[in-house]
Amino acid sequence: MAPNVVLVTGVADQLGGSLAARLAANPDIDRVLGVDTRRPAGLPARVEHVAVDIRDPRIGKVIDTAKVGTVVHAAPRASVGPLRSVIKERNVIGTMQLLAACQRAPRVRKLVVKSTAEVYGASATAPAVFTEQDPVAAGRDREPAEIEAYVRGFARRRPDVTTTTVRLAELIGPGVDTELARYFRLPVIPTVLGFDARVQLLHPQDALEVLERAVLRDVPGVFNVGGDGVILLSQAIRRAGRVPLPMLRAVIPAAARLVRGAKPVHFSPDLARLINYGRVIDTTRLKTTFGYTPRWSTAQAFEDYVRTSRQEVTA
Repeated sequence: MAPNVVLVTGVADQLGGSLAARLAANPDIDRVLGVDTRRPAGLPARVEHVAVDIRDPRIGKVIDTAKVGTVVHAAPRASVGPLRSVIKERNVIGTMQLLAACQRAPRVRKLVVKSTAEVYGASATAPAVFTEQDPVAAGRDREPAEIEAYVRGFARRRPDVTTTTVRLAELIGPGVDTELARYFRLPVIPTVLGFDARVQLLHPQDALEVLERAVLRDVPGVFNVGGDGVILLSQAIRRAGRVPLPMLRAVIPAAARLVRGAKPVHFSPDLARLINYGRVIDTTRLKTTFGYTPRWSTAQAFEDYVRTSRQEVTA
């Protein structure tokens, strides 16, 4: 049964805004509230934009007043660039405030959290394929793991709430503007000398489908979400029509600034580890327990990204 009132955070971002629009188009859902400090262009009129920062305690009043039954936390994003500290605070403090509000709201019966496969990290000693049972990586630059820890705490305190966490692989495809997408747009791409990372990708349409299903169905637990197969970094660079430039990992951020493309690439610690060691996640639980098989493989998602990127250049 579809929920009556759904609140989606982070609707100014592509994924959150698209999810809110899809839920608003569902006639079985009475109301969709889109929370963000900015109102995105193209947000459907049926999505009620709520201009509030989730770090603000007023988010609790919004949930109570609107009688929200389902909360989708799609706001967490990669904390990179000049606003890194601000984004990190929104990710961590915003999640704490939102979960505290949900805990106090008796009508909330479902929580869906957009997480990332970044929680596993990437290193020379990492397993070839991560499963949901593998420990997450801790550390000062690991706020995705910190966010998930708060979610687990919430699930223990509110066992009556169906809590679903989806760990998304690296998004790539039309309209995606992540640091990895910008990295592949560089005219000359710095790579780590002596390494050829295996990378698993996820098309945004599959990510959107998984989040929507988590809202409409009761599928508690943690689920890895990624396209089938992997692509070697060297293969991706070649298919993108770019030129690799092998170098020591320590000098890659400086090199990326020298060969910058249309938009700068801010090398977060995770992106640096990813292009060095790669990361692959097991999606068995997604297919068997959650009941969804991604329509786009890693290779197909990357091909769609390359195709649309070339169209943008020639337009």
